[in-house]
Amino acid sequence: MKEKKGLFAHIGSDLPAGIIVFLVALPLCLGIASASDASPLSGLIAGIVGGIVVAIISGSPLGVSGPAAGLAVIVAASINDFGENGFQIFLMAGIVAGIIQLGFGLLKLGVIGYYFPSGVIKGMLAGIGLTIILKQIPHALGSDKDPEGDFKFMQVDGKNTFEELYDVFANEAYHNGAIIIGVVSLLILVLWEQKFMKKISIFRFIQGPLVVVVTAIGLNAWFKGSAGMYVGGEHLVSIPKAIGSEEGIRSLLVWPDWSAWSNPHIYTTGFVIALVASLETLLCVEATDKLDPQKRITPTNRELIAQGTGNIVSSAIGGLPITQVIVRSSANIQSGGKTKFSAIFHGILLVVAVLAIPGLLNLIPMSALAAILFVVGYKLAKPVVFKEMYAKGLGQFIPFVVTIVGIIFTDLLVGIGLGLVVAIVQILYINYKIPYHIDPEKIKPGKPVKVELSEDVSFLNKASILRTLNALPDGTHIVLDGHKARHIHSDIIEIIEDFKVQAKMRNILVETEGMHAIGTIRSPEQIGSESDYKKITETQQ
Repeated sequence: MKEKKGLFAHIGSDLPAGIIVFLVALPLCLGIASASDASPLSGLIAGIVGGIVVAIISGSPLGVSGPAAGLAVIVAASINDFGENGFQIFLMAGIVAGIIQLGFGLLKLGVIGYYFPSGVIKGMLAGIGLTIILKQIPHALGSDKDPEGDFKFMQVDGKNTFEELYDVFANEAYHNGAIIIGVVSLLILVLWEQKFMKKISIFRFIQGPLVVVVTAIGLNAWFKGSAGMYVGGEHLVSIPKAIGSEEGIRSLLVWPDWSAWSNPHIYTTGFVIALVASLETLLCVEATDKLDPQKRITPTNRELIAQGTGNIVSSAIGGLPITQVIVRSSANIQSGGKTKFSAIFHGILLVVAVLAIPGLLNLIPMSALAAILFVVGYKLAKPVVFKEMYAKGLGQFIPFVVTIVGIIFTDLLVGIGLGLVVAIVQILYINYKIPYHIDPEKIKPGKPVKVELSEDVSFLNKASILRTLNALPDGTHIVLDGHKARHIHSDIIEIIEDFKVQAKMRNILVETEGMHAIGTIRSPEQIGSESDYKKITETQQ
């Protein structure tokens, strides 16, 4: 069966997926703006630009871009550092960041994301999933102290994720109406995941999260007649009502301070934002491609160009910096999105929300959205994922777990960095252990012991090779075969030369073969054609 192509080829799947992504993105845009010490409109602008401008340029079929939680601390600190008119000056740094990202894309630096091990990427997904669940518990219980989208372990009030959870229960800071709405919402979502529901055609278009939102608004309206049950105030989505009119939007719009071009600090800030945003985007691209049921590959250099363009546009009209974000991207995938139209449609809905229906959206209880995110988080961190990674061996499982723990107890980029360090250490350790090969079945008394050096023998192998050579019994005949080696570090050659001197004293005969790889990189053709068999028997006698 030939696959349908084109932006509108899967509109039946992309429209409902776009609605779900919109419902997830809306509170995140507002929450990340709050965590960044910026206006709510700046977060919504970033969501709109990420959903429309970036999605149109990007080659990612399922990735969704918008304001990123990972940049919130950098943004807030930079705005404060710039002092008076800090946000307007910061917008200039955002434009610089976009220009730098365009440069990254043109220089084809998008390949960097492919150098992260699969265990770290899957650990990133699972870590984000668990973090989402932990961060959404207070919202589901009606205790909304922290802004939506704040995924760091340490909060602005000095308390960490688990202390915040403890306070909710210790101080009985929960709301019965919010809890009921959250539980009902979760039950609806679980019901929608059942196989018999998916067989009913109408429910393939009407997604569970949409039913959750409508049910939550209706249930809360019914609670108005019950004392202490109605959910209001900070427990609802909160779009400033001034945004709902053209005059209100004009009053809230902030433009860059173009005179700040002479401020050198905007360039250093712009470079930091470009670097962090590009890395977060590339990691998200890698993770999104792994989640894609069709296993399509996103052109990463084009993605950097799209992100750079998006950041220039967003900053030029008063928006926050943008990255591709895994929470919205995974919600898109899990809601059945098939093409980039779902991301574009979510951006269009954000425009409609800002201009036309802020009052209606402000009726949505946060506990209902928390239930939607619970399901997103669970699908990212299913128990089966842990079982699969464990089955692949400790080489995959340890970086996977370290990445998860790092993300939960620090933040996204630090957690990924820790996982990557562990993976690199494992590689170095393996390289340290296996710089050569000896076939035990070919070792026979009175016969030469042949040692085949690996393809790349670095200085990290010095200790292992030296220990092996020193352990040889006196009178041994050893052949060091370098035919398969593309590169032998000069330190290794030095060790071998030094051992030859010692070997004369211990009556050990040392032969070397194919040692032209000293300090050079040889092609496979050169390796295969070499026939340099050098004996040094006479020089050692």
